[in-house]
Amino acid sequence: MGADEKTRSSGEVARPEGTILPTVNPEAQKPEPPKSTIHPAVYVATWIGLSSSVILFNKWILDTLEFRYPVILTTYHLTFATVATQIMARYTSLLDGRKTVKMTGRVYLRAIVPIGFFFSLSLICGNLTYLYLSVAFIQMLKATTPVAVLLSSWVMGIAAPNMKVLMNVSAIVVGVIIASFGEIKFVWIGFVYQIGGIIFEAIRLNLVQALLSSAEYKMDPLVSLYYFAPVCAAMNGLVALFWEIPKVSMTEVYHVGLGTFFLNGMCAFLLNVSVVFLIGKTSSLVMTLCGVLKDILLVAASMMIWGTPISGLQAFGYSIALCGMIYYKLGLDALKGYAAEGGRQWAEFGATRPVLRKVIVIVAALFFIFVLFGGLAPSYATDYAPYVNEVASKYGWNA
Repeated sequence: MGADEKTRSSGEVARPEGTILPTVNPEAQKPEPPKSTIHPAVYVATWIGLSSSVILFNKWILDTLEFRYPVILTTYHLTFATVATQIMARYTSLLDGRKTVKMTGRVYLRAIVPIGFFFSLSLICGNLTYLYLSVAFIQMLKATTPVAVLLSSWVMGIAAPNMKVLMNVSAIVVGVIIASFGEIKFVWIGFVYQIGGIIFEAIRLNLVQALLSSAEYKMDPLVSLYYFAPVCAAMNGLVALFWEIPKVSMTEVYHVGLGTFFLNGMCAFLLNVSVVFLIGKTSSLVMTLCGVLKDILLVAASMMIWGTPISGLQAFGYSIALCGMIYYKLGLDALKGYAAEGGRQWAEFGATRPVLRKVIVIVAALFFIFVLFGGLAPSYATDYAPYVNEVASKYGWNA
């Protein structure tokens, strides 16, 4: 049998070159989900704006508008969140993550309730602080939160003590101590409330890690609010019932305005929604730096809105605390990598725009000198008599 006969007997049919085979790949024909057209910077800016707005809004209501009932305000926020999350769970898909959480009555009582208890205490203490301290100084004190979380995890037996880690966070403590010494309007009761709020928040975070760290209880911030808001609203409402409700009047409520209260509650709730959309859009470095930027912007806003005086010593101490916080959250190896990449890009920028680079360096140096030598502080001729007389009259002393 010849070679050409073998070819014919095989049953194959010769195909011209260039013919496309009519095969179908189901996976290849599946349409790709549309990519988000919103730049991650929009999510970051929204989160920074809402987070800063909530803090400034609360300070404005409690201090400027003289609605001095922080527990009632906190209870209102949590009640607003409870109603809003229930509506969203029924009519939207944003809370579908709760379906993967194996929540039972036993888990709710043993995990959600104790965590909610400390969450309530942290919120109450945090809002009470606005009655006594400036927003700028409050943000400086909040820089110690990582230290409180670390120390409380050791006390609660969640993590083993590590002196190396303790040394890593020591810069935060030193910086905040320096900033506290530089605080011009230091009020002890406000300081105690803020430290208490930080401690309660640290305990809450450690309880979340200890009781709800498994995959079956993984929750995004909005789902967490869905479960925690009702129990926290009940606890705060109970405190407000005996502490503040007997003293508040409808005249004070109307002085703030129902519309203002609604916007305040909406702003606080939208902050939690923005966090859900922000998750996964940025890296840990960006989130850490954005948190630092938010704190700095709040300090600047406090200076502009309420005329909060910031001394050079205070700015210097806060700078140390922020640097220590960045170092602790990112670690030395990550910082070395980011520094090398930043140095490379800075060198490229200097090669392409040398004049602009020199201008940036000069402006940054002048600003550093201005802050370091007390350019932001009031003169030493400041009259402290009004503050002394206010304290004296409050306690019935003769100034």
